[in-house]
Amino acid sequence: MELEDFYNNAKCRNVKNTTGPQRHCNYEEQPRSCRGSRCLVPITVCLGIICLLLIAGIILMYFQASSKRGYLWGPDGLFMSTELKSWSDSRQYCRDRGADLVIINTEEKQRHISSFIKERVWIGLSDIENEGNMKWVDNSPLKQGFWVEGEPNNYHGKSEDCIEMRPPDPVLNNWNDLSCSEKKKGICEK
Repeated sequence: MELEDFYNNAKCRNVKNTTGPQRHCNYEEQPRSCRGSRCLVPITVCLGIICLLLIAGIILMYFQASSKRGYLWGPDGLFMSTELKSWSDSRQYCRDRGADLVIINTEEKQRHISSFIKERVWIGLSDIENEGNMKWVDNSPLKQGFWVEGEPNNYHGKSEDCIEMRPPDPVLNNWNDLSCSEKKKGICEK
């Protein structure tokens, strides 16, 4: 019972009044207004539905935008391209999306990336500019490598200037030098 109804009931009780006539109330004549807790429930429900629709719209827009771009960023700022490309084209693919091929300069990062790749992928290391002098895409020199045994090797005299990761090999020994024209997916990093 609302407070307003309580006061109306108190006024309309059939009680003898010593100073005047008895009162009789007709409740049908009193307007029913939407005050207090009776209106809160529908208002709350409407606001809740509006919030849910807004959240659903935002989520839908996010996934539509992601599917148009063709990639989704991971929480670590990494993503793998979906197309097989040469090393240079893979790098350009990353750059077109505000990133570059990944730089792996710690054992922790090497382990992390190796944990989610399932196929051979390009990383941001090469000796394209100066044979035997490995540099990352940001021009920093290679300090620690995670090479397959016997690599880098320029197999059979071929120019193998770009570096891939090979997931079947051990995590700390899965880098291989390869011809830059080979087609692979690339790991991009923002």
